Amino acid sequence: MITRYPSLTNLRAFEAVSRHLSFTRAALELNITQTAVSHQIKGLEDLLGTKLFVRKRNSIELTEVAGEYYGPIRSALMEVSIATERAMRSDRENNLTIASPQTFAIKVLFPRLEEFRSLHPNISLNIKAVLSFENLARYDHDVAIRYGPLSNLPGQHVERLTSEESFPVCSPKLLEKHPLETPEDLAFHTAIRNSSPVLADDWPVWLRLAGVPNLLFKDEIVCDLLFPAIEAAVDGLGVVMGRRGLVDRELASGTLIEPFGIRHASSAGYFLLCTPERIKLQKVQIFRNWLVNCCRSIQQGGASMPDGVSEARQHPTHSRALAEPT
Repeated sequence: MITRYPSLTNLRAFEAVSRHLSFTRAALELNITQTAVSHQIKGLEDLLGTKLFVRKRNSIELTEVAGEYYGPIRSALMEVSIATERAMRSDRENNLTIASPQTFAIKVLFPRLEEFRSLHPNISLNIKAVLSFENLARYDHDVAIRYGPLSNLPGQHVERLTSEESFPVCSPKLLEKHPLETPEDLAFHTAIRNSSPVLADDWPVWLRLAGVPNLLFKDEIVCDLLFPAIEAAVDGLGVVMGRRGLVDRELASGTLIEPFGIRHASSAGYFLLCTPERIKLQKVQIFRNWLVNCCRSIQQGGASMPDGVSEARQHPTHSRALAEPT
């Protein structure tokens, strides 16, 4: 069992030196002498029992241990800073912290938050992008937005925000190279896929629904998050699986088009999560009501689906729509 911990002063010195790769610049940032920085690093090295930096003629390098140590320490110091700042705020009862997947935050929340801020100027917002929900507890938050086919989570208030539809979208200029009149035409194009830990790659199920399960794309680009995948499609790099609510603005503006009338509908979607205690807070209730109305407006084209149910729906601007259980 660990009985000794590094001092916060030592860790701040280590983080600054690692980021700048300079004892001099670290000292200037921390407003202490270079000698003091060296003493802080020496103290940390003594505790860890290993060297952290390799000094060269005109530079320094992180050792292998320091390279592995830096990421978690930098993240931890940032969390301490944010938590401390929040604790010091006199109006923290009106400070709302939202944990959200990055793409939902960028595509759904940010374009509409000015309305929320104008309606509720007394509520301060702190938005944290979450890449994986496995460690959601480490994010200090009032409310979380999570994607998945969720039902009940122990100790959580869970409320559906959206139903789910996914479908191919691309830039109009992509069709200048080769038209997309039938799903078979995808063989002449690049597929943009995602390897997100939050969202599944829906290309296989959509190709099956479209009747071309064995289709081979001309090429593939893989992005680890949906947001850069959508941006790659906007830039004309290929065809991506869009999701209702996340590509609506691009479809409305014409920067993306939906070439086929086939949409895959499933029981997945975005959900609002918070503890039973926090759902009673006024700031959470205000945000919850506003967000539910926003998501309802986004999906006015059709009814939401209950968990475990899929439906096929005819879209006015598309030829057909298919769906299957997931």
